[in-house]
Amino acid sequence: MHLSAVSITLVTAALIGAVSVAALPSFPKQYVFAAPVNKQHVDSTMVNESQWKTATTMAALPNYQLRTKSPSLCDSSVTQYSGYLDTSEDKHFFFWFFEARNANETAPLILWLNGGPGCSSFVGLLMEMGPCHVTPGGNDTQYNKYAWNDHAHVLFLDQPTNVGFSYGSDVFTSLIAGMDVAALLQLFYKSFPQYASSDLHVFGESYAGHYVPAVAKTIHESNNELREQRTHIADSINVDERKVLPLVSIGIGNGFVDPRTQYKYYSQMACNSTYDPVLSPEICAEMDRAYPLCESQATECYEAPRALTCMPAYLYCYRKIEEPYMNTGHNPYDVRMDCGGNSTLCYPITNDIDTYLNRKDVQKELGAEVSSFESCSGKVEYNFVLNGDPMLPLHLEIPPLLDAGIRVLIYAGDADFICNWYGNKAWTLELEWPGQERFKAASDLAWSVDGVLAGEARSASNFTFVRVFGAGHMVPYDQPKNSLDLINRWLNVMPYHSE
Repeated sequence: MHLSAVSITLVTAALIGAVSVAALPSFPKQYVFAAPVNKQHVDSTMVNESQWKTATTMAALPNYQLRTKSPSLCDSSVTQYSGYLDTSEDKHFFFWFFEARNANETAPLILWLNGGPGCSSFVGLLMEMGPCHVTPGGNDTQYNKYAWNDHAHVLFLDQPTNVGFSYGSDVFTSLIAGMDVAALLQLFYKSFPQYASSDLHVFGESYAGHYVPAVAKTIHESNNELREQRTHIADSINVDERKVLPLVSIGIGNGFVDPRTQYKYYSQMACNSTYDPVLSPEICAEMDRAYPLCESQATECYEAPRALTCMPAYLYCYRKIEEPYMNTGHNPYDVRMDCGGNSTLCYPITNDIDTYLNRKDVQKELGAEVSSFESCSGKVEYNFVLNGDPMLPLHLEIPPLLDAGIRVLIYAGDADFICNWYGNKAWTLELEWPGQERFKAASDLAWSVDGVLAGEARSASNFTFVRVFGAGHMVPYDQPKNSLDLINRWLNVMPYHSE
């Protein structure tokens, strides 16, 4: 996750009165502004209804439909689907699904979400753990032998609206975005009943530290409502065809989850990590002096979560604690390197991703209805920041999941600055849940892959934290082999430490 200088300027203007504070919503009563539909890049010539299979609908979800087709890109050796989830509110979410290479009837399903806010999940697909990676120049793709669809189906989703190939009415918060994702999963399972036995794992990285808990919260609460409903209705009466979604686990990589706790550790990562320092001791001391007020403002946001409390808190913490690092030109996603020019996310490969996904033949094969693809949307980022969403305490949605037996994996590459492993480990230790004391007392045990040390992990009950050695913000990009071992062990409920 990063905040651009343009977003900072615009949001600050809103804060001091260029935009009326009366327009700023509170949570959770109202999550979304009444906003015009954003069809800036929608190309009517690309909307070809004949390419889609019959749309899937559901009586219990009358405001949604799912359109799908079968492309042959990236890895043509596996079954794949792409398409749109459409809503009556004129929101259209694009997805791309790949079946497991080594599929069986019980292969699990991973839903993957990139962060931002505003970054396409196809960055994860074409740069990290997808079946293929884009080639230099963006002219083609090449096989990725460490893809996460080795033994699992993977569904890559562009959300919220106006991210990647998704388009429509703007969404402004993680919680409302979670509701749309839950509807997508219902229609996906209905449209493809062959995956009905597939356990669901919701994963993501970076700002998906907000998205993943929000999605899981919606699924968990909906599942409870359906179970309660069905205990009071005769089996012969089918009043609701929605499926109790088989949510088994969630996973967050280098996530922005608990801002109040995580901001405390930015100076440590910049000046006193296991890697060379990026900032001077004097600058880090200034960051430390700014933290108490950052913490105080974050607490106000946590206690009264609304834009008017959360947006100023985020702007203060960003300016005083993140911005000193950002001003260096160093890569915020990997303290070991400089930012590679003007490329999105400091990685030239993201320019290649944009080139590939802006090819008209690729867009046609996928069924994209947006003519211009960009890896990350500054407009979406601005909308979320204006609403104070980055500062919301989404970590508080995790204890109910743990209580329900849903497994939770938090992993972090240890060279990342922006969502560093110190802060991620700290919030997992401070999280209040019945197993907290056991988790705090657990040891950090060595995790090795093929006899080579890959990191360390601690677990208690259904909660696990993994530090990944030698990886930045995007673990599968920096450590592809180890990331595949990470996910395969998790899906198979295998420990990370071997005696």
